Order: sequence, then C-alpha cells, then structure tokens
Amino acid sequence: MRDRVILPAIRRRAQPRPRRAVVAAAALWALTACSTAAGSSDSATSSALPTADSAAQVTHALPKDPLAMLLPATGAEARWTQGLDTFGQQVAHTGMASCASKGGFDLPQDAPPPAFIRLFELPDLDFIARHGFSHSAEVPLPAAPAATGRSGSPDEVRRCQDEGAAAVGVLRGTYASLQAAWFKELGSLDDDPATAEALAALPDCLAGHDIEVSDEDGFFRHTDTRLQSVAPADLPRENRVLGSAYADCMRPVEAVREPIRERLRTDFLADHAAELDKVRETLVPSLRGAEEQHGVRLSFPAP
Repeated sequence: MRDRVILPAIRRRAQPRPRRAVVAAAALWALTACSTAAGSSDSATSSALPTADSAAQVTHALPKDPLAMLLPATGAEARWTQGLDTFGQQVAHTGMASCASKGGFDLPQDAPPPAFIRLFELPDLDFIARHGFSHSAEVPLPAAPAATGRSGSPDEVRRCQDEGAAAVGVLRGTYASLQAAWFKELGSLDDDPATAEALAALPDCLAGHDIEVSDEDGFFRHTDTRLQSVAPADLPRENRVLGSAYADCMRPVEAVREPIRERLRTDFLADHAAELDKVRETLVPSLRGAEEQHGVRLSFPAP
C-alpha cells in the first residue's frame, strides 16, 4: 500500500468550530516587514505550473520580531510558526532518544519523525505554487543513537515519552497560552462576510482548472484522492497541477483575509502588551538554550 502523501503535510489547529478558518485582517506592524525573510505571500510569484519539482530548503534566519513565530497573519509568516512548532517536536524526539540511549534500549519505530506541518488557516500560496501539497522541507535532525538491539519495555518507553513531553513543556510554557489565544482569535472570524464572499468564488475558479468541487474542503478531499490514486510516475506533475490551481484561486481570498488578520493582530498586541513584551525578550534566549541542551537547531521551511 502506498503511503499517504497529503494528510501528514497539512493540519488545522484546534478551533472553536470545525470549519476551516476564514479569518482575515490591515495595520502594518513590525511583523509585516519581517515577511521578507521567510518569503511574501503577495501575487508577485507566478502561479504558472513549475516545470520540475525542486526540493524545499530550510533557513535558520529568525524574524526581526520573534513574535512573528507566535502570531502569524500571512502564509509566509506561518513558515516561522511551522518552524517553532517543529522545534518542539525535535526537542521531544531527541529527549526521548537520549532517555532511551541512557537506559540501554531502542524506542519503537512506529512514531513519525518530526515534520513541518503546514497551517491551512494561513495558506502559504507561494510555497504551494512551487511545491504543491506532498512535499515540504526536510527537518534537520541529529544522528540517531546507535541501536542497542533491545526493545524497551512499555514502562521504559512511557518514561522516555514523559521526559520528552516534559522538555517540550518547559520550552513552550512561556508562550503556548498566548499562541493558542491568537489562533482562537483567528478562528472567531470564520463567518466574516468579506472572506465568505471571496471564498464563494473559489469553486468557479477551480472549475476553470478542471477541478469540480463545492468549497475549499471539497478541494482538499479531491486533492487527497488524486494524490493517493495517481500512478507513481505521474505524482510529481499531479502535485504541481493541484498546487498551482489552489494558489491561483486562493490569491483573491488571501488578498481579503490578510489585511483583516493584520488588523486583528494589532488589536491582539495591544490587548496582551505586557505578556507579549516579556515573551519578546525571553523567547529567543530560551530557544537557543534548548538548541544547546538538546543538540537540535531551530529551522524554518523556505521556498
């Protein structure tokens, strides 16, 4: 059986309602200027079909304002959020591996390795136009400990899992609640009339690309089906076709949503000023400390 190629690559954060987020937002805050480091989601990038797959790369460059990693308002900024979230996965992964190595046993191999998980509340259209849906950058990982040949008992494995989770908890403790509050704010605008109107035009645009679906969720079901059923030799082109169509048809939607998200973020910054100022001062030092302690490096997907 072929591996699934889309579902592990995208996700939605938990929202108050099950619908795909249709939030939007204006106001140029420092994060907007930061977009140039991770890329821009404007329409300057052509949605023309790429001629060949090119591997996505990683960057280690931090945004000018570290809060960009917590409070993304555009798809390009969400690359920083992906990197921050994946760094937590890396810390847990290496924490578990270190625990098992000290205990003299091997961990089960059934857990997937850390991966960059795209946030489709904030679609990164330039990245999708270039790479489609089934590829992202590879997450850098340190060399795995040498195998011992002994499987850990359930209690031993559970203890190491707890150690990995505890390490992540220390890392995320300073910002997790604020990040969750920000994504809740985004989800609260699911019924924004302007974005609903823009999304209503999506099916007609996709039909122009010979994709007959009723809405964005229908497109993702269609994409998943296509990428699971197409012949392996045809998968790269099919992936590019789908990514190009989605990016082309979602640009008008994002042109509406991004300014609204940015206005919303300006309000969020004002409402949580004291907490966010503290995080701004402590986040990067805590990440650098975790890099040194766990032997992993903070990285972000880049086109």
